[in-house]
Amino acid sequence: MKKVYLSALAILGGATSVFAQTTQNRQLPNGGPRLETAINGRACATMEVYESQLAADPAMAKRMDAIESQTRQFVANKMLNRSTAGAIVTIPVVVHVVYNTAAQNVSQAQIDAQIKVLNDDFAKMNADAGSVPSLYAGVAAGTNVRFVLAKRTPTGGATTGVVRVSTKTRSFSSNDFVKYSNKGGSTAWPRDQYLNLWLCNLGQGLLGYAQFPGGPAATDGVVCLYSSVPGGTAASYNLGRTATHEVGHWLNLRHIWGDASCGNDLVADTPTQQTSNGGCPVFPKITCNNQGDMSMNYMDYTYDRCMYMFTTGQSERMDAVLAGSRATLATSLGGTALRQVASTSTLYPNPATDVVNVSAAQGRGVSVSVYDLSGHVMSQARYNGNGQVQVSELPKGLYYIRTSSGGTVTHQRFEKE
Repeated sequence: MKKVYLSALAILGGATSVFAQTTQNRQLPNGGPRLETAINGRACATMEVYESQLAADPAMAKRMDAIESQTRQFVANKMLNRSTAGAIVTIPVVVHVVYNTAAQNVSQAQIDAQIKVLNDDFAKMNADAGSVPSLYAGVAAGTNVRFVLAKRTPTGGATTGVVRVSTKTRSFSSNDFVKYSNKGGSTAWPRDQYLNLWLCNLGQGLLGYAQFPGGPAATDGVVCLYSSVPGGTAASYNLGRTATHEVGHWLNLRHIWGDASCGNDLVADTPTQQTSNGGCPVFPKITCNNQGDMSMNYMDYTYDRCMYMFTTGQSERMDAVLAGSRATLATSLGGTALRQVASTSTLYPNPATDVVNVSAAQGRGVSVSVYDLSGHVMSQARYNGNGQVQVSELPKGLYYIRTSSGGTVTHQRFEKE
């Protein structure tokens, strides 16, 4: 099973194997909501997205090579890295539900079920983990990655971890418009603190796509067809494993066939295979002189019910990226609930023209920030460390002052005249 390492460019710049799929909308006789989406084969546009990004930003190739170099060193020195490699990293997730119809407005129960599927699959706690063929049982592995819906926003406010945006766009493609509010989507939260997961209606027969580490910050995250979540209407692809597959990419995993005939996925304990598998192959399906394709791996293209394992080598790649380019996620406070209390401080004068006095914003360990009503920090406002905020350079309007001290956060609104 041992594979020869190829450069990141050779693998990522190689031919993309994306299988087309079509959807059919079955409606009630009166034109009511869709009942089922028929999908012919799994399609993931991750490699297409990567190639487009590389063409737009040639410097990305160097970043990807640097990430691969760090990954190889990390895996080669597992004993030196065992203190970090064994640590559980819980990643805060913000789910952007971008919907054009009521059916696309994924319920909270389905979102909760999707987070559970991610946790079960990445921990090897999935109910079908025991279905792994005996040939590969020894390399089937849980990972050190867990997921939780975000509990605080980038500006420090409380959140459910779900952002809902009604859009006029009927379906999105892999052009990343879903990731921008001004293009009908929902703007990403900071990638160094959150996993952005967009659920929307995808056209072009797509089930989803992801961005590898090293891509642009503004588009970092994972996009999935809204009906692929647990209980969704995407027949054969509605157990939530599209998200498992795409988050695997986001954590630096490649398609198991290496996106080439008998290609390389940069993992030593996955067998080389001819190409992607669809449906539910009967094991063993022998290609490329292997002992059977690992079609049950989450990074293949099979039905949701027929993919149920990561390998030790894939888990190590995830450890490497969480110790490297995605290391800040381990210390993110996005998944930690705020201790909110009723404010006892006073803002005066309010409205204000030059200075706002904050009665509680004095002493050591106190931080004060000013935000507009959209949550953007106002760098023009300056706190003097002694209870006063200079606001003379702010445009007229309404703002929030956020005061944080000892884990207690308060938000108060004021008006700039």
